[in-house]
Amino acid sequence: MSDTDQKISTDSLSKMEGIKAASNQLRGTIGEELQNSDDSFSGDAAQLLKFHGTYQQDNRDLRNRKDDEGNRLGKAYSCMIRTGPPGGKLTADQFLTELDLADQYGEGTLRLTSRQALQLHSILKTDLQKTIHEITRIKLNSYAACGDVNRNVMCNPAPYRNNPVLEQMQETTDALAAHLKPRSTAYFDFWVTDPDGEKQQVAEFKPVEEPIYGESYLPRKFKIGVALPEDNHIDVLTQDLGFVAIVENDAVIGYDVYVGGGMGRTPAKKETYPALGKPMAFVVPGEACAVAEAVVKVQRDFGNREDRKVARMKYLVDNWGIEKFRDKVAEYYGKPLAPVNGALITGVDDYMGWREQGDGKLFLGINIENGRIKDEGSLRIKTGLREVLNKYKMPVRLTALQSMILCDINPADKDEISRILTQNGIKLAEDYTLTRRFAIACPALPMCGLAVTESERVMPSLLDEIEAELARQGLEGERISVHMTGCPNGCARPYTPDIGLVGRAVNKYTLFLGGNVLGTRLAFLYKDMVKFEDIVPTLAPIFAYYKEARNDDETFGDFCDRKGLDDLENRSAAAA
Repeated sequence: MSDTDQKISTDSLSKMEGIKAASNQLRGTIGEELQNSDDSFSGDAAQLLKFHGTYQQDNRDLRNRKDDEGNRLGKAYSCMIRTGPPGGKLTADQFLTELDLADQYGEGTLRLTSRQALQLHSILKTDLQKTIHEITRIKLNSYAACGDVNRNVMCNPAPYRNNPVLEQMQETTDALAAHLKPRSTAYFDFWVTDPDGEKQQVAEFKPVEEPIYGESYLPRKFKIGVALPEDNHIDVLTQDLGFVAIVENDAVIGYDVYVGGGMGRTPAKKETYPALGKPMAFVVPGEACAVAEAVVKVQRDFGNREDRKVARMKYLVDNWGIEKFRDKVAEYYGKPLAPVNGALITGVDDYMGWREQGDGKLFLGINIENGRIKDEGSLRIKTGLREVLNKYKMPVRLTALQSMILCDINPADKDEISRILTQNGIKLAEDYTLTRRFAIACPALPMCGLAVTESERVMPSLLDEIEAELARQGLEGERISVHMTGCPNGCARPYTPDIGLVGRAVNKYTLFLGGNVLGTRLAFLYKDMVKFEDIVPTLAPIFAYYKEARNDDETFGDFCDRKGLDDLENRSAAAA
């Protein structure tokens, strides 16, 4: 987009813009297609379903399947449903119901995402209404969990009960999520009022006002996070809109607001890139929603609606510059914006293990590798969690590292809960290396249509190899973050950790180094098209160099950033 104050032209809009504008506020033909006998939705309907929190997918492991006579069968379609509770807060019954839905209608697993959400996979079209209806019955919803709107608002999930700051942050998170929900009643019409679809009728369309999103919603997806300077658990700078709490005398006096973060890139399009948010303004808590609305409206009116690959708000911020973007937000907000406080991000926690909660009770952080809750062999995560949650009914919080926290635990119950978990093969925090605790991976194959190679299914074996190499070199106690994705879109935030691995082709990855666990620096591209089996051999000489030449308390990412690409390549070549 050019650096002008002209709104995007209606000429040459992307196809998706036409679909949204003609959708009757996110309805399209979804109502009619829910009634037919097809096993999949049409292309336009599938695009609109994203706004309702569901992606149509097909199992790519089954694309070449044949019947008994050798005839090729069609794709095995199903839907993923994402539930996005603000800040990842759930009751025990809500979590247990999601587990039940995974068994009843899905593939038997529940996935915790890197945005503190839940995903059900392999829901057949015939079961979609019943499943989403049940999610709404337990006072959750999938509305706007996907699509060109604001998605799940992230927040520090630490359940410290003696910390009013965390409570204030969650209040802001809840307010932002509610304020930025679409107003369209389509979600209610399709999924809430008629779970069996027997009476579903396509009534005469009666539009409601969409004061924030307008008739075409946003040019692209939009993400928000709320964090603390001393604990950037949710990677606030990777968000389109980030709020960093400024605290005085145990109270949030306001937020430093960052704009223009985003992870996705397309290697073939050099104009695409990952970005970290830029400091825009300081706002008091009561104005967070109004400023967020102004930011969203600026992106709505000036974001690129012609090319979806450069439609995220980061491109608008970069093309305009932060000063012009700030001025435009202030114009929409209606008054000048105060300069940022400038608090530095200094820490990050994963909340794993047993912790004092602050009110005489405990909480327990449970590492869920890649966020996949399942029973497989001796590891019975689903069974163990069912038993604990059914017995103790404690609240649950989801983390940004695809793991979970059990809250409000009486100290007298600690030993029994530990026994139930270990009996089901669920390890406690001390049984994991820090590297594994801070590792995340996207689902990738077989269900994601964008994946070019594996991620979740190969991450455990990759971590086995990395841990073995670190132990061999005496580095097993280091906290080295590893994020892996099956494509460049960056759902597991692979462009900010110490080590980022991004799917490039079948069994090949782009290796990034030099980010950090704090999420305050982008990594640099170290090597492209690295075969999976070559990842650890490629890292090994860099680990050795780190052990030999690091400064005191220097992290692996800081070391790689200080040495730079040329130095690391030279050392690696000398070690070959």
